[in-house]
Amino acid sequence: MRFLWHATEGHRLRPWRSPYLRWRLETYSGQRAETITAGDFWRLFAKERGQLLRFLRWTGEIREYAESDRKE
Repeated sequence: MRFLWHATEGHRLRPWRSPYLRWRLETYSGQRAETITAGDFWRLFAKERGQLLRFLRWTGEIREYAESDRKE
């Protein structure tokens, strides 16, 4: 969840307006970033929910791994 918090900075109530998430959606879906609407965002979110959850788990694991390396 930390990833989403940082990725939507300044746009937390309207995540589809986040420049970072727009760029990520463009690279993932091929739809041009400036044309992404709230409906597009939520449709893709619903369709790819499993992939998103796997990605968020992975980012958490990577963060834990990186933090454990700093402690040693």
